[in-house]
Amino acid sequence: MVKVQKADSRYWLMKTEPHTFSYDDLRARPGHITPWDGVRNYQVRNMLRDQVKLGDLVFIYHSSCPEPGIVGIGTVVREGYPDLSALDKKSPYYDEKAAKKGVSPWVCVDVQARGRFARTIALKDLRQEAPLSDMELLRQGSRLSVQPVQPEAWRHILSLGDLKAEA
Repeated sequence: MVKVQKADSRYWLMKTEPHTFSYDDLRARPGHITPWDGVRNYQVRNMLRDQVKLGDLVFIYHSSCPEPGIVGIGTVVREGYPDLSALDKKSPYYDEKAAKKGVSPWVCVDVQARGRFARTIALKDLRQEAPLSDMELLRQGSRLSVQPVQPEAWRHILSLGDLKAEA
């Protein structure tokens, strides 16, 4: 059984494009852990820096794909730290302005895979769920790659899928 709720935890949704980095790519990393890097939005940077904490739970959401939706769950295993991909010319997340200063203004956290849903909980299905109507993901024009999820929404989404623990 995957422990997917904590009394003192915050809940998040983190988007990733599966053709770039999928939940299976996360599972393939040593210890099922990866830096959640490449965020280049100040609002999201501030959340990663100030609000996302060790032990927080996250839905992993595949976007920009034929069936966008929640595919799995992860845990934050390292709080915000400088995203050095901004200073690496070989990185797709290179930030020339930051590199000139020699300091990255961007932040990442480390996420560990915890469990995968037996099937994707599709965006179209989430839209049909009245208890999720206030969810950031479902708001018109919402494009943030990291979003808070209210505890009630977290519990409701868990009830929609069959979660399989990572080995």
